[in-house]
Amino acid sequence: IHLIRQKRDLDFIDALKASLNEVKGGFAFLLLQKDRLIAALDPNGFRPLCIGQLKNKAYVVASETCALDMIGAKFVRDVEPGELIIIDKDGLHIDTYTDDTKLAVCSMEYIYFARPDSIIHGVNVHTARKRMGRLLAKEQPVDADIVIGVPNSSLSAASGFAEEAGLPYEMGLIKSQYVARTFIQPTQELRERGVKLKLSAVRGVVEGKKVAIIDDSIVRGTTSKQIVKLLKEAGAKEVHMRIASPPLRFPCFYGIDISTRAELIAADHSVQEICELIGADSLGFLSTESLIKAIDIPSGRKVENGGLTVAYFDGKYPTPLYDYEADYLASLKQQEERNFLR
Repeated sequence: IHLIRQKRDLDFIDALKASLNEVKGGFAFLLLQKDRLIAALDPNGFRPLCIGQLKNKAYVVASETCALDMIGAKFVRDVEPGELIIIDKDGLHIDTYTDDTKLAVCSMEYIYFARPDSIIHGVNVHTARKRMGRLLAKEQPVDADIVIGVPNSSLSAASGFAEEAGLPYEMGLIKSQYVARTFIQPTQELRERGVKLKLSAVRGVVEGKKVAIIDDSIVRGTTSKQIVKLLKEAGAKEVHMRIASPPLRFPCFYGIDISTRAELIAADHSVQEICELIGADSLGFLSTESLIKAIDIPSGRKVENGGLTVAYFDGKYPTPLYDYEADYLASLKQQEERNFLR
């Protein structure tokens, strides 16, 4: 808003376009004016944004298609990177504020964040997660009696793993529906307490069994350690952890609350060291190549990594990274020099 206000010599749309070109990183904006709704997506499309239409022909914009389903809206299209969508009394108008675009959807949307019934750039999230589980079973086979998933975001991958491995798929963990996602809690103590409140093991299912437990990711290791402990306390003979994504070794700067490598257990530990730290009998991760293959965004465009951001796994970010503190200190120094010259 401040950037727009600075451009008093331009009309609103031109000022908005110029301002959007100054903003770096991931964003999905909705601006509501008296007579129109405006949507804009960053040049890489890090976050999903889609357009739907109600039966009365009114248009709606949402971050996931599952929101359209809830209100009976028909999916129209995804908002593409660098697009500016204007909705007014005359209908839907598609414009762009930049042509310098490159699709790089955040892979964590498919791994963890999005609801399984959502469709992002033509890919059903449940189907992608199930393929992750199947490829994980091929890459990281395990000698187990049963397969269980960590509810809820890992259940699709667990079913795919079980089918590919030819193992029974059981409900070995129960989740309380009244506890929020734990990795985004602000302190380690709250994260550990949240895991204990959120999950409980089903003794009648896991007791005496060699258990393959499928999870979508390991961030700090807090949840994984607690899950292994829960299962062993419930009588599991062995606990083999399989992760339906690669090791998270690098921070996210596009909207996920993981801003330093110090927060990531895989940043400074090998797979074997992580296995020992969480107390599992074995540990295996999906490869980055298989993750890209599992999601498989249909696209006629030439895109890197299948149109995905996988920087959290390989450290290759699709945009330049900025040291804002260094920039701020440099600007202060320049101001001091100008004051001195005056």
